[in-house]
Amino acid sequence: MRFLHLVAAILLCASMLPGSETRRERRLMVAQYQGPGGNRLLEIGGDGKVLWEHKVPSLCVMFQLLPKGHVVYATGGKPTGVREIDRDQKIVWDYVSRCPQVLGFERLPNGNTLVGEQGPCQAVEVSPAGEVVSTVSLPTTEKAFHQQLRSLHKLANGHVLAAIEAEGAAREVDPEGKVVWEFAGLANVFDAVRLANGNTLIAGGTQKRVVEVSPVGKVVWELTAQDVPDVNLTWVTSLQVLKNGNYLIGNFLHGQEGKGAHAFEVTREKKLVWTFADHDLVKSATMVRAIDED
Repeated sequence: MRFLHLVAAILLCASMLPGSETRRERRLMVAQYQGPGGNRLLEIGGDGKVLWEHKVPSLCVMFQLLPKGHVVYATGGKPTGVREIDRDQKIVWDYVSRCPQVLGFERLPNGNTLVGEQGPCQAVEVSPAGEVVSTVSLPTTEKAFHQQLRSLHKLANGHVLAAIEAEGAAREVDPEGKVVWEFAGLANVFDAVRLANGNTLIAGGTQKRVVEVSPVGKVVWELTAQDVPDVNLTWVTSLQVLKNGNYLIGNFLHGQEGKGAHAFEVTREKKLVWTFADHDLVKSATMVRAIDED
């Protein structure tokens, strides 16, 4: 008994050492690009067990969790559009687009859905009744539709912040389709998030980096593959700002299947907190979200 008490005391002291952190297993949702079962959505518990899964009808690289447990996702096949389902797999909303492909979208606070159409590249706001409320052109020099656009977000000022994948750029566009802010020079940009401080956090894609950029275009923070060598940073495809201020970063292991982490949590000081790397379950993933944050 004395030995057990001694061990417990040592562990307690260790957990209280300056700079130490208790590892927290998070409940996740994953957009699986490649792996058993093909393209699908997975909810994975903190113990690594699959709690829920949904087989998507065609190419799906991103999703959004809604407060009541519903999930919205875009499908880039035939037909292409945005679909909302409940946890019983029932389709509760379905919008079919006339464009060649939809991969990005956002459910807005007013209940409308911002649909990222490719070919032409534009943001189409659709009501719950399926009616088009507005259309904003998103300028790009990319002619082929598939890599024109990934994520897009409607900002508080009514503008659209779009990840223009092929051009390696994040662009803010006003309702008239005018580019009012941009940061380029990256590669295969999948996501861009406007932060509370007015800066923009951008997934630097195959440059294997995440950058935070000020309104005047200055890089004020950066995470590179060299900062987190253990995760095999390959292609940054999703970003989530957690409640504790850390970032959950999705790592698309395209061409690097079986090596590194699908996602990881990192602090502003670039300390690696937690990783998700189950290569038997998932070969590659394009988006990972911590469910307990929504």
